[in-house]
Amino acid sequence: MALIKSIGYTIEINTNNYKSISAFVTKNKFSSYFILCDENTMHCCLAKLISNCPKLNTAQIIEIESGEASKSIEISLHIWQTLLENNADKNSLLINLGGGVVSDLGGFCASTFKRGIKFITIPTSLLAMADASVGGKTGIDFGGFKNTVGTFAQPEAVFVNPDFLSTLPKKHFYNGLAEIFKIALVCDKKFWMQLKSGSIETNLNAIIYNSILLKNKIVKKDPFDNNIRKILNFGHSIGHAIESILLETSDELLHGEAILIGMFIESHIAYQKKLLSKTELNEIVSTLKRVFDSKPINAINATSLLDALVHDKKNTKNKFLFSLPNSIGTCKINVDVKETHLKKGLDFYNNLA
Repeated sequence: MALIKSIGYTIEINTNNYKSISAFVTKNKFSSYFILCDENTMHCCLAKLISNCPKLNTAQIIEIESGEASKSIEISLHIWQTLLENNADKNSLLINLGGGVVSDLGGFCASTFKRGIKFITIPTSLLAMADASVGGKTGIDFGGFKNTVGTFAQPEAVFVNPDFLSTLPKKHFYNGLAEIFKIALVCDKKFWMQLKSGSIETNLNAIIYNSILLKNKIVKKDPFDNNIRKILNFGHSIGHAIESILLETSDELLHGEAILIGMFIESHIAYQKKLLSKTELNEIVSTLKRVFDSKPINAINATSLLDALVHDKKNTKNKFLFSLPNSIGTCKINVDVKETHLKKGLDFYNNLA
């Protein structure tokens, strides 16, 4: 078992943490319990959680459809309505049992219902374990754009059980792995070299721990994303734009798949801006190509990409501000990126893929 202290709560990493969850819900004497899950966690995880935590026998289950489309105001309304109809109060607990969508959506609904009720997160995907469930960012998509509406809200606790990953499809495993490579690339060269060397699945628990530890360290320094935390946005300016463009189309991408493309393109932009050397760019590109499948995005042109980037939260005064690596293991924030850089980066990726 490993414990990481965050901002007012603890992240427990344990392959058998049901006792800890049961002790937590018993000790705190919540007035009522709600469990948010999707059809996958409903089928694979919910029964085991309830059977090991008797207090949750009375929990109201809120099931949503899996996928990014559920991160919406319509689904939020459904969750708020369910909380209201079942008399949720300030001492109720919402348990987010699922991946990144459940984590983001559940945190958002809990943090806004009656100006905030308590919630915990039990991440079931690699993306949620290593990234989405840690840091206090919640949100939904709005107007066709990623995470347009959201809050900063910390959970009461996070319980990470890597055994849940045994039910995770390979595609979703690599979806989360992309974010792990990202955090290594922007803040820990030693971790990057470890990931680059392979043996990921045999060292997975240690890799999850290291990823959470790195992110938590950054978040504690900058909880509201005003300074150093922005390095975690590497790959996300382009990635979120691509994700938004393809949302609810036949070419829709998982979050990590879009962020991976963002890392390729933004690494090339960093090279154009003379932040990365040619050797470093080649190392990043060759490593990512070896580990991940590169999906072509020929349907996305520079114009549609620019239109989507206009809505990026990091922009200011009509400037595209990116977080770009300035060597492997470090990152520079608020880098002004021009249209020409974007076009060259997009062409670079399409030639690669």
